[in-house]
Amino acid sequence: MGADEDGWVVRQVTGSASTRTYRCPGCDHEIRPATPHVVAWPDLGGEEAGVADRRHWHTACWRARATRSPRVKRSRDAPRY
Repeated sequence: MGADEDGWVVRQVTGSASTRTYRCPGCDHEIRPATPHVVAWPDLGGEEAGVADRRHWHTACWRARATRSPRVKRSRDAPRY
């Protein structure tokens, strides 16, 4: 576990330690149980962030987060402006 240069605390999760399904904020796909991935939360300068602030990412999505454009989610009937 360690902090990265962008102000996030990052922890690698092994496949055997992953027992739940999560949704990756980078690609919006599921991270299935037994899949190695990354958990990241804001580094609050010594304070532990709450569970609600933690995000589970695919490892490749976490590495590519700086080069991705934000994906806007809209419902099917939402106006596009």
